[in-house]
Amino acid sequence: MLENFTISDATIEDLPAIVEIYNSTVPGRMVTADLAPVTIQSRLRWFEAHTPDHRPLWVVKDGADRVMAWFSFSSFHARSAYDGTAEISIYIAEEFRGQGLGSVLIRKAIEESPRIKVNNLVGLVFGHNEPSLALLRKFGFEQWGWLPGVAVLDGIERDLAIMGRKVGAGA
Repeated sequence: MLENFTISDATIEDLPAIVEIYNSTVPGRMVTADLAPVTIQSRLRWFEAHTPDHRPLWVVKDGADRVMAWFSFSSFHARSAYDGTAEISIYIAEEFRGQGLGSVLIRKAIEESPRIKVNNLVGLVFGHNEPSLALLRKFGFEQWGWLPGVAVLDGIERDLAIMGRKVGAGA
């Protein structure tokens, strides 16, 4: 388990590191459906959609102020009836994977959900991404949906699991 790290709301100065970590996952075809790296400019609107009191975007930094990982809550759907449900995303820099940061971030997300008025957390995970599926299951997420063959990565159809967990009223 890692020590000596902080979790804080992301600032615009963190965006290059957030994009770098995200782009490091593109070639593996396991985590994101993007087939090419994204740019900082292309992620500005996404970044601005996050606010600490509604849809936080967190960064984990080490003692040298280096971004090790990031976590986001995103609106699940634009229609207001879905405001109590947030999609979560976790991206960890390669050198820090497998050291417990994912667990730290999910635990914090569950704890913070009532504060941001979220009752349901959902994760959209490729069916072949067993490490991410196992992490979510560890925290009580269940498969709420299965979309077979909805993504095509390098000519291979990939399934999408919709993993969910109630965290607020009715949990």
